[in-house]
Amino acid sequence: MRDPRMSAIGKGLRRRGRLMKEAVSPPRRNLAVPSPRSAGATPSYVAPRSPRLVDSPVFVLSSVRSGSTLLRVLLNSHSRIRAPHEMHLRTLHVELSRDFTSAAMKALELDRQELEHVLWDRVLHRELARSGKDVIVDKTPANTLIWPRLHRCWPNARYVVLLRHPGAVITSLTERRTDPDHEAIRAEVLDYAEKLEEARTSLDVHVVRYEELTAEPERTTRDLCGHLGVAWESAMLDYGSQDHGTFRPQLGDWSSTIRSGRIQPARPAAVELELPPRLAELAQAWGYRSG
Repeated sequence: MRDPRMSAIGKGLRRRGRLMKEAVSPPRRNLAVPSPRSAGATPSYVAPRSPRLVDSPVFVLSSVRSGSTLLRVLLNSHSRIRAPHEMHLRTLHVELSRDFTSAAMKALELDRQELEHVLWDRVLHRELARSGKDVIVDKTPANTLIWPRLHRCWPNARYVVLLRHPGAVITSLTERRTDPDHEAIRAEVLDYAEKLEEARTSLDVHVVRYEELTAEPERTTRDLCGHLGVAWESAMLDYGSQDHGTFRPQLGDWSSTIRSGRIQPARPAAVELELPPRLAELAQAWGYRSG
């Protein structure tokens, strides 16, 4: 008899898969594209960038199942760093609902995309102000799929690329899903890997490997703090003694491993697992062995 809790987990993860696909090809209804008949609408108009309340946010770019929640709670344990649960900025959209709205916004030097950027910036600023800290980190994995837009929104943003052996990511996803579709899982991991490689080679990034984070957490977090311009604090390694909010599906990893409050060794990748050729190529580019 199937465990109903596992069914619920499977449903949640399948929903995450759908959301990942929407990030690549968002449904028209979510984009709230103005009707072509909109009076005064000028689809070619690109609004200038508005001033940002948060000038240099930090984004952790990673695949799903790569240890981003562990990295989040370590960072959030720092006295100056606020790393909340996944914020899913890419799903926050602005709707220009009347025929004249586009013209009205253009007169204010705004378009739909810039309105969304202003909204995203305000969400980050509000969370930073609530925390009383001065550095904010968003670790939503699907941010990886829209990194060019994040870069347009925040030209001064800082990036941390979190890598994990693709074979281990595939294994983790497979074990977390009910009735896993192995071909779809490999395709999903490849989608993330391609975008990670784009970001790694296009942006000024600090690379963290999940395997090193779990094996040498002090050295790895010291290096990361240096990149972020903050002093390292030993409290980061004692994340279980602090409140990091609710662990729930769609907001990060809610497994017993992360809720244990202790950094646990990474499981070794199944090196015998045969990766698709392109994924094997990317794994080697990142310094990993592939089957």
